[in-house]
Amino acid sequence: MTSKVSSPTEQADEAVVGEQRKPPGAKDVRRLDRVIIRFAGDSGDGMQLTGDRFTSETASFGNDLSTLPNFPAEIRAPAGTLPGVSSFQLHFADHDILTPGDAPNVLVAMNPAALRANIADVPRGAEIIVNTDEFTKRAMQKVGYAASPLEDGSLDGYNVHPVPLTTMTVEALKDFELSRKEAERSKNMFALGLLSWMYHRPTEGTEKFLRTKFAKKPDIAAANLAAFRAGWNFGETTEDFAVSYEVAPASKTFPTGTYRNISGNLALSYGLIAASRQADLPLYLGSYPITPASDILHELSKHKNFGVRTFQAEDEIAGIGAALGAAFGGSLAVTTTSGPGVALKSETIGLAVSLELPLLVIDIQRGGPSTGLPTKTEQADLLQAMYGRNGEAPVPIVAPRTPADCFDAAMEAARIALTYRTPVLLLSDGYLANGSEPWRIPELDELPDLRVQFAQGPNHTLDDGTEVFWPYKRDPQTLARPWAVPGTPGLEHRIGGIEKQDGSGNISYDPANHDFMVRTRQAKVDGIDVPDLEVDDPTDSARTLVLGWGSTYGPITAAVRRLRTAGDHIAQAHLRHLNPFPRNLGAVLRRYDKVVIPEMNLGQLATLVRARYLVDAHSYNQVNGMPFKAEQLATALKEAIDG
Repeated sequence: MTSKVSSPTEQADEAVVGEQRKPPGAKDVRRLDRVIIRFAGDSGDGMQLTGDRFTSETASFGNDLSTLPNFPAEIRAPAGTLPGVSSFQLHFADHDILTPGDAPNVLVAMNPAALRANIADVPRGAEIIVNTDEFTKRAMQKVGYAASPLEDGSLDGYNVHPVPLTTMTVEALKDFELSRKEAERSKNMFALGLLSWMYHRPTEGTEKFLRTKFAKKPDIAAANLAAFRAGWNFGETTEDFAVSYEVAPASKTFPTGTYRNISGNLALSYGLIAASRQADLPLYLGSYPITPASDILHELSKHKNFGVRTFQAEDEIAGIGAALGAAFGGSLAVTTTSGPGVALKSETIGLAVSLELPLLVIDIQRGGPSTGLPTKTEQADLLQAMYGRNGEAPVPIVAPRTPADCFDAAMEAARIALTYRTPVLLLSDGYLANGSEPWRIPELDELPDLRVQFAQGPNHTLDDGTEVFWPYKRDPQTLARPWAVPGTPGLEHRIGGIEKQDGSGNISYDPANHDFMVRTRQAKVDGIDVPDLEVDDPTDSARTLVLGWGSTYGPITAAVRRLRTAGDHIAQAHLRHLNPFPRNLGAVLRRYDKVVIPEMNLGQLATLVRARYLVDAHSYNQVNGMPFKAEQLATALKEAIDG
């Protein structure tokens, strides 16, 4: 592959149609530069698996891609209802893209509920593939259709393909010894085969996946393969699909290297393993399952061969308590959770601040408050991460910007925790955790050296000449205290939550000492070495800056590209380090007349920026459980530029 080049832009939601070519006797093949597909159906229809397989084949083909899985919180919502609709959106292209797309060019609706729940997002002229077998009178009434949308003219503005998916799947599997119900379960593979034909996706990976997944049930594997091939053959032979589409590989988008498709939680898991290897420390995860963080626990439990130990605790408090104990014992310690779990862990995070031990607290944010929206995304835990503990308990905060960036963010959080002996909060969210994109696997020599030196012996001499170990004697550069592994002769010291005497670590109620220790812990966090904030301002003439953090990076960047293509001047900057802020942030903010901060909360970063830098930052907020759309942000930023 060649060096990475600038993308053509994510200007519109419609795929751009290029040249047509039609070999003798074949159907038309139309070239597109990008496509957005949404699979939607009941939560038991296998839409997440279907989308995941289509994504894997798209990644192997070499397209750039971005995904948005969207599923209900209920384990099994009532069949055929709007709350039970599960969808998977995939945006893939022959150039650099940043979001799952605003509106699908193709909607695959497996039942009336899927159509009703998603039709508002589908632009006129888009293609809709409908499983007509499910459009019974009862099923339509269940979601509020008085008449069939397939017959009442309400879909006249769309290119509708009525396909009896269920019937055709059952027919394709009639030679298998399966009940009708068992055969119907393969209709998602029929749909996958049809879409794979429409967009010239490879099939070998899916066929191998099915053989492996159902290796212990060869009849089920064969049935799914037959349904998948039947869907492909249907596309090839039916007259209803007169055109198939080609989206070329994004050969100019990626730097040279080995790539794979990766989700945010998987990238984060790999980042933690890589950090432990680079630090030459065992990795310990103390965790309690919670959506959308549980996949990290599931993944890390598979890697005992890398010295990873996972402990599924009885509750959130036990999980972080075990992790903090592992940190005291000399491990790279991690606990994973979501917003409600951070609240429960807050006292132990404060204890880690007092003990000054390295601990990674990973918060995969979701909609709140309380149980909130377990399967929907939000980035509303920033103020909790910054201040959600009793007393003055400063904690560094790091936030990844894309699914693949979760790997680097995990490495950076580990670097800070190990170097400065402090707990670190990493703020990902459900959108990043479940979404996926291509990731270049780094070479080993590109990874940072995170090795640490444990305390080995006495480090202080008393007035009488006695050499002793002082657990709170600090490195003059980092203000980190020594890390003494329990059992090392001569390094015995007291730990606990009560305030420590500077240096000796003995219990101290002295007011002056407490004031000194509080200010020292704050100075340690304030002094963390973080890179300066980079500003993207190509013309150096923009008067408006859009500032973001976390998963808003993709939608913000896509919106900025649209505005620049239209001739507007706008600058962009994105924060990875939220505590401490980059040292040049204040100077950057003061360079612009207007600062706009889009957030999936009610303005938490904007509040911090206004308070710290006395800048009148303008908030643009959304808390509907979904990521921003690029067009929506572009409109808001255009108003800010012109206002």
